[in-house]
Amino acid sequence: MILTAAHQPLLQALADTFIPGFPARGEQSAFWARSGSQGIEWQKIAEVLSAQPLGAQQEFEKLLGLLANPMLGLTWFGPLKPFVRLEPEQRHHMLRSWAQSNLPQLRKGFHALRKLLVFLYYGSSAAGQANGAWEGMGYPGPLPDEVVATPKPIRTLQPTADTTYDCDVLVIGSGAGGGVVAGEMAAAGHDVLVIEKGPYCHGCEFTQREVDMLGKLYDAKGALTTQDGGVALLAGSCLGGGTTVNWAGSFRTPDYVLEEWAREHQVPHFTSQQFKYSLDAVEQALSVNTSYTRHNGQNQALWDGSTKLGQDVKLIPRNEKGLTESDQHFQGLGYSTMGDRYGIKQGTLNTYLLQAFQHGARILADTRVEHVSVQAGVATGAEAVHTTADGRPVRITVRAKRVVVAGGAVQTPALLLRSGLRHPHIGQHLHLHPTVVVSGVYPHRMDPWHGPSMSVVNDSFTRLNGTNFGAKLETPPAHAGLMAMVLPWLSGEQHKQMMLDAARLGSFIVLTRDRDGGRVSIDKHGAPLIDYVLSDFDRASMLRGVRAAAEIHVAAGAGKVYLPHGTLPTLHAAQGVLQNPEVLDQLPYLGWKPNQFSLYSAHQMSTCRMGGEAATHPVKPNGETYEVRNLFVADGSAFPACSGVNPMLTIMALAHHTAQEMKASSSTVSLATNRVATLGL
Repeated sequence: MILTAAHQPLLQALADTFIPGFPARGEQSAFWARSGSQGIEWQKIAEVLSAQPLGAQQEFEKLLGLLANPMLGLTWFGPLKPFVRLEPEQRHHMLRSWAQSNLPQLRKGFHALRKLLVFLYYGSSAAGQANGAWEGMGYPGPLPDEVVATPKPIRTLQPTADTTYDCDVLVIGSGAGGGVVAGEMAAAGHDVLVIEKGPYCHGCEFTQREVDMLGKLYDAKGALTTQDGGVALLAGSCLGGGTTVNWAGSFRTPDYVLEEWAREHQVPHFTSQQFKYSLDAVEQALSVNTSYTRHNGQNQALWDGSTKLGQDVKLIPRNEKGLTESDQHFQGLGYSTMGDRYGIKQGTLNTYLLQAFQHGARILADTRVEHVSVQAGVATGAEAVHTTADGRPVRITVRAKRVVVAGGAVQTPALLLRSGLRHPHIGQHLHLHPTVVVSGVYPHRMDPWHGPSMSVVNDSFTRLNGTNFGAKLETPPAHAGLMAMVLPWLSGEQHKQMMLDAARLGSFIVLTRDRDGGRVSIDKHGAPLIDYVLSDFDRASMLRGVRAAAEIHVAAGAGKVYLPHGTLPTLHAAQGVLQNPEVLDQLPYLGWKPNQFSLYSAHQMSTCRMGGEAATHPVKPNGETYEVRNLFVADGSAFPACSGVNPMLTIMALAHHTAQEMKASSSTVSLATNRVATLGL
């Protein structure tokens, strides 16, 4: 949608209600006095909205229209006035009414506005300038620039007119799946072309400025959500994909999950020596290790609290290389979810994609694939649109012998559906590792924005009630905008007070292995639509993890613990003893419908699941689709079910295994061709 000057007074009034200014208060008078409209660039709102599906843009426009209409009063039994004509206290009551409404659309509207405005207010900064709210919070913002600009090691294609490319293997997507396939196939001598929807960034281009980096490196500018707004999804959309922006956790999927996949989905290779070889190979390529020497405050709290409670806690293997004990490296690790400017994290940018380029692969960034070309049931290439450096669209046609789709579990099924595939399970069985945040306020500084985002994991609750389902306890990256978006909002004053405590805040995430899934479909324009509602079974797993996370915070010394519900239930503790345990007991009885609490996902899986049964699995065990020959899927969408751990390493191993299958089939075809030629046929 196009924001006009007429929208600005309404958006300013909304921003000043979510982030009001207050008269001078003590040492942080500037922080309290600054209001939302003083810190939000209105162009940023327009940019975020323009990245959403057309239907979502139209819905947001209707939301603004409702807020500008005197009939707004009927939604909260208030005066018949548009939002801008309400008194400040009335505006607050109206928003709280929407937050607690029984009408899903009003709750969705409240959270859409809240997340957008508080994220932009606390997360925005211009080059060389600090956000006006950061000093009061104790948030340092981007680190001093000690990185020397170096040439990009990969030279991408830069077409300026409509172009046709020919190749042996077209790889769509460059993350954990596509990057590995590209590197393996190019090194084996195949002519590879990689197409990536997002941009190519390197070194100093990772500015550590939150709003800019999420807008540049993530799908939908970091604002990807389910259709009902109940789940916010983070998905990398840049060269290197999720491996460029993830938290560096390099987990192997547990044996019990691999055994479940092999048994229930008829994919025996997951328990084979060949798959173990693929895991070993990608671990070596990524320099996976546990040699880091320091935890940040919230990881140390997870370790200390878990240990005091007698629970198992482990170091997380991380894919980093050249890490030193310097403060610069330690602090810089905390910004790698916005891209690693120091080259320490070994994603596909620094490994498999570089290998592919060095072996002659061509790489084309800033290019959206419209559809895969299919003739007589065989994939033959793709049609795409590249955006030039000056913003012009140019058409790209690719002719390929084989096509590998690796756009992630949201974009891959959308592309297959746009390409005419009709397998009934494409887009089904979406798993998200639904995640909530449990935060504790500690008596000392935690500085959660520095150090490894995740270096400690508690696996004590991963197999609940004799099942393979449960929750992992980890820690998230913590920066001003994301913190503001995650922390519940009851009032502008309450939320500001929580943000003032940011430096003493430590957060754990409850990452749930979801048994029951959602789906991805497409709208009439081919854009992905995501539907997902947390089931009763998975909510029970999540809430067991929430209780555990809260108890660990208390054991680690937190004085207050904020629980992940929109009513902001708060625990109080003293000397490691919980003072109001009844609050935890009441959690299952609260409302847990969409937008009554904040739910997040950084992992999307299983929408084009691999299996031995063609009727229920779109993809064969070798990675090729049942429906179209020479069309392969090599990303998290091919997981038979939810992995239960951060999926990067497993995606890479599966892509590596698929690449070996592709090489072997190429050799078979070549041998057959040579034999025919030798016989003179």
